[in-house]
This record gives sequence, C-alpha cells and structure tokens, in this order.
Amino acid sequence: MRIKACRDSKCTAKLRLHSLAVHLKMNLYTALRTFDDWDAQQRHVFTHHDLAKLFLDDSPKALQEGINRLVRQGILERPTRGIYVYARARSCDAYVLEHIAVAMRRGEYSYVSLESALSEYGAISQIPMDRLTVMTTGRKGTYKTPYGTIEFTHTKRPLAALLKRMKDIGRPLRFATLEGAWGDLKRVGRNTHLVKLEAALDD
Repeated sequence: MRIKACRDSKCTAKLRLHSLAVHLKMNLYTALRTFDDWDAQQRHVFTHHDLAKLFLDDSPKALQEGINRLVRQGILERPTRGIYVYARARSCDAYVLEHIAVAMRRGEYSYVSLESALSEYGAISQIPMDRLTVMTTGRKGTYKTPYGTIEFTHTKRPLAALLKRMKDIGRPLRFATLEGAWGDLKRVGRNTHLVKLEAALDD
C-alpha cells in the first residue's frame, strides 16, 4: 500500500509510526525464525551474551530494547537476571531448571548433588521438589525462578576428584554418585540426620 506524500507534521508522524511498525514486525519475524531454528536443535535457554551473538547487527541498546519487547510479548521469559527462555519452544522438557543452571554457570563444572541427588536416590525425602541443589566450581548463590529455586554450592575439590563423583545420565547437568552426594553433604556441613544411606544402598 502506497502512502501519499505530505509535508504537514501529522502526516510525517504517521509515516514514522508506519515505518516503526514495519521495522518491529520484521524484527519480530527474524527473532521468531532464529529462536525456532535453535529450538529445532534442542536449545531454548539463552544468556544475554548468547542473544548478542545471535543478533550481531543490533547495537547494545537496540538489543536490550528488543529483548525487553520480546519479554513483554511473552516470547521470551526472564527467569533470572541475564537468562532467557524461549517460551514457545517445543524442545522444552522437564529439566528447564537444570538448563537454566547450566546457562548460569557455563564454563564451570557443575552437577546435581546434596539433597536433590540424595532425594532421587531415595536416601532423603524432606526436600521441596522445586529446589535444585548443585555443586559447582563457579560462584555460590541461591536464585529463585518461576521454575523453582537453584542453589549453587561452590567446591574447591580438584577436577580429577570431581569427575569421579559425577556421571552423565542424559540430563542437562551431570549427576552425583550416591557416595559423592553423601560426601558433599558432609563436606559442606549440611544437616545429615535425615539421610538414610543404608536404605538407598540396599536398592
């Protein structure tokens, strides 16, 4: 549709609004196509740095404005600072909280341990289901998200020792062995009287 040229301020304002609407629509289409492509590769959690690499043509200000707009539109979710989840992802699974934890401590060694691991082993029962306890070589900290709470506990164990305490079970985060989770619990001085290690070992 052609827009008639005119010189008055109202017409100029309409032209600018039309141009902005077209620009935003094109940006939205590009964003959706980009996220859908990554979703097809089983990726739906991103850091701010990831998004900067995905949309290289955007200035830092334009990128942040675009991210804020996608959050308002419900296309992206911001579960915690600097982390974004593609809300329309088909690859979203039962381990979104683990995906978020991986993104938050990317480049570090992290694994599910302490109460979360012991609960899955049947050695402890009194832990909220929406709380994930993670040992990491990165920073410690507790973060509340719409998907649950992530508690990172820092470890200074040598890498060789850490690798013996965890295993890959096909989830976003590696998982502590039963003995490793028990050892971590004792090492960090957590409450151990609720743990029924013998029952878990018998299984």
